[in-house]
Amino acid sequence: MPARNTAAKNNILDGSVPQKRDCYEGERLVHVLKSIKRGIESARLLAGNSLPDKVWLKQQFAIGVNDVTRVLERMAPSAEKGSSAQSPCVRLQAILLAADCNPKWLTKHLPPLASSRKVPLIFVKDDKKGSLKLGELVKLKTAIAIGVKARGNAINQIMEEILDGDGVNKGAVLEVQ
Repeated sequence: MPARNTAAKNNILDGSVPQKRDCYEGERLVHVLKSIKRGIESARLLAGNSLPDKVWLKQQFAIGVNDVTRVLERMAPSAEKGSSAQSPCVRLQAILLAADCNPKWLTKHLPPLASSRKVPLIFVKDDKKGSLKLGELVKLKTAIAIGVKARGNAINQIMEEILDGDGVNKGAVLEVQ
């Protein structure tokens, strides 16, 4: 009997929701992260060097579980499209989530919250190093969750290609224009 309760508990901790889940690992993960990193560099060059790196990165990404949660909660649920009173000035295009987060309860609220806001989740799984890989993107040691803010720049173009599956799912490295 405890085995059945454990299985049910694991489903809850994993944040299982009826949502399309992309889990990137291995070579596929390396290609995706390289593409995103090139998108960040390209967008940074196009924006100019007027802001410090940390400030610029905070404008492009919601970094960390708390920040991602805050932005998601400020977004109107997809059922309330007509509600413009709470329309945020910031929307998330996608959320990168480390699959190796321990304990799992730190992130179990994100999949249902993202699902209610129609924000796709991308799970990063790299042999217990997913949070390290995400941290490298935003010049930190680790990051469990990163929300990509919809700003219409090179980063968003790369994320759109990743979400559509153009090139990345076939193992090709995306090119930044």
